[in-house]
Amino acid sequence: MTLDVTDASFEDDVLVRSDTVPVIVDLWAPWCEPCKTLGPIIERLVEATGGAVELVKVNVDENPMVAQSFQVQSIPAVFAIKDRRVVDQFIGALGEAAVGAFVNLLLPAASEAEKLIAAGDEASLRLALEIEPDQPDAVVALAEILIGRGEPEDALSLLAKIPDTGEARRVAALARLAVAGTFVSPVGTSEGRGAELEKHLDSLLDLVKTDDEARQELVDLLETMDPSDPRRGKYRRALASRLF
Repeated sequence: MTLDVTDASFEDDVLVRSDTVPVIVDLWAPWCEPCKTLGPIIERLVEATGGAVELVKVNVDENPMVAQSFQVQSIPAVFAIKDRRVVDQFIGALGEAAVGAFVNLLLPAASEAEKLIAAGDEASLRLALEIEPDQPDAVVALAEILIGRGEPEDALSLLAKIPDTGEARRVAALARLAVAGTFVSPVGTSEGRGAELEKHLDSLLDLVKTDDEARQELVDLLETMDPSDPRRGKYRRALASRLF
C-alpha cells in the first residue's frame, strides 16, 4: 500500500520508518504528466517486494517543506531513504527496467540459507536447515523430495516442525496419501483419469460420516488439487453437506 505523506507526517512516516525498512519517496504533483507515467510503474514494482521496500508519495504543491528539504527543482523526483539518509535517487520518468533496478538495489541481500533454498537440491536444503532450523520454505521443499523418493513418513516428521500454511498443508496431504498407499494424482489430462478420480471421490463421500480414514483421504485429495479445478469446490461443498 502506498502512503501519502505530508510535511507534518514526513518525519514519522519516512525518517523514523527508514530505520526499519528502505522507504522510497516519490515527489509528484497532479499537473505533472511524467509523474502520471512513473507512478503506476514504481507502485507495482515496490508492491512486488512484498514489504521489503515501502513507497510514499508527496504532493509537492501541498507539501513545500518536503520538496525544499530535498532541494527539488523538477519532478518526478524519487529518493531512497535508509537509516534516515538518502542512499539513491533519480529525476524524471524512467522506464520499468531502470526503476526495477533502482528498487532491487534496496532489497536486502539474500542470506546464505536463502541461496541454498534457491538451489533446491536435497543437499542444499539440508544445509539451509542446518543454518536456519525449521526454515519453512526449506522444510516444504525437502519434504516434497522425500515424498518423491518414497519416504513420506520422514516428510511428515519434517512438516510437523513448521507452522501450518497452504503449501505445508498441500505437501502434508501428499505425504499422508503416500503413507496410506492410496495416492491418486488429482491432476489428470485425460477424460478417463478425471472420471476415475471423481468415482473415487464419490465413494469416499459415502463413507465420511462414519470412517475417519475415508474423511481424511478425501480432505487430502482435495488439498492436493489445483485451486482452479472446479471439482475442488464441488467436493468441498459436498463434504460439508455430508458432515453438517
